[in-house]
Amino acid sequence: MKNFFIIVLDGVGIGELPDATDYGDAGSNTLVNIANSVNGLMLPNMRKLGLGNIADIKGISRTEKPLASFGKLTEISKGKDSTTGHWEISGLLVDTDFSYFPDGFSEDIINRFLNYTGCKGILGNKTASGTEIIKELGDEHLKTGYPIVYTSADSVFQIAAHESVIPLEKLYEICRVTRGEVLKLPLLVGRVIARPFIGDSGNFTRTTNRRDFSLDPPSDTILDILQKNNINTVAIGKVNDLFNHRGIKIEVKTKSNGDGCNRLLENATKVNNSLIFANLVDFDVYFGHRNDPKGFAKALQEFDEFLPKFLEKIDESDRIVLTADHGNDPTTSSTDHSREFIPLLYFAKGKEGKNLGIRKTFSDIGKTAAEFFAVKNTLKGTSFLN
Repeated sequence: MKNFFIIVLDGVGIGELPDATDYGDAGSNTLVNIANSVNGLMLPNMRKLGLGNIADIKGISRTEKPLASFGKLTEISKGKDSTTGHWEISGLLVDTDFSYFPDGFSEDIINRFLNYTGCKGILGNKTASGTEIIKELGDEHLKTGYPIVYTSADSVFQIAAHESVIPLEKLYEICRVTRGEVLKLPLLVGRVIARPFIGDSGNFTRTTNRRDFSLDPPSDTILDILQKNNINTVAIGKVNDLFNHRGIKIEVKTKSNGDGCNRLLENATKVNNSLIFANLVDFDVYFGHRNDPKGFAKALQEFDEFLPKFLEKIDESDRIVLTADHGNDPTTSSTDHSREFIPLLYFAKGKEGKNLGIRKTFSDIGKTAAEFFAVKNTLKGTSFLN
């Protein structure tokens, strides 16, 4: 066994970055503020790894002999998007910011959308919460058949549709056309997202059939480099979409955090000499964006309960990185991502952890994976391999 795991707890930030004010995120601290809101987090297994050594988190004390090395990572790329975060983790510096649409999409973009997709009209065209906009416009969507188009503080073009009105494959095709024909340069839109929902008036619910259509990374990531060196790459969950399926040999789709954790357990003994890159998205989607600190805390506890089962399956030659891609503080008035440091827990079975400090870039993770597999690379960052 010689596997390197990168497990992204989506949205689990650990304190505002120095430039957080520029993004409207002063005071954001996802883990700390959740802990304060619920009168303490109970995460005994992550505490043993050293989570309480990274920050002062209510309910999670420091440990003198952490099982993992610990620290936090600084985002140097522009933005606070999932795409940016994952690309930087993979060893890239995203020095060109994506396109954002705080006032909705321009008339030209909407006209191109209608022309290329064949849709007769659209609803929405504004910045909105996904759950709120289907409450607001779901009934009109059922009457007209028009897709609901909206965005957020992130660089996204989101298309919501009831699965009985616009079937999934049709919705996905609309998204592909939007990605390939509508949002061309000089626009740099991080993701086109299919947001299917079901239900009836007053009871609309988003399904797990979401799909993201991303830009290609601008240069080789750790995934590309490993694949070119005949090293197996496994992507679990949203990772596949965020890298536009590039550099990935085995794609594993998931429906939930629990599903993702089960796939991690499977791959812990199923593959050898592999990078396993997983995203657990429920923290972000269901609790961060919905300002639900109690639900967020419960999801963290469920992941914490999963950890011992996973660590039992790990070999001494394996390495595990637990981290995030950005913050999504559910205790603030915002329902969007927050510009934060991300936690770093680096586990090597049988090795005592040490303080890795404040890292200068998320790319240290990709650089460490490259050193682990001993591949030549020009990735950004500094390795913390041991």
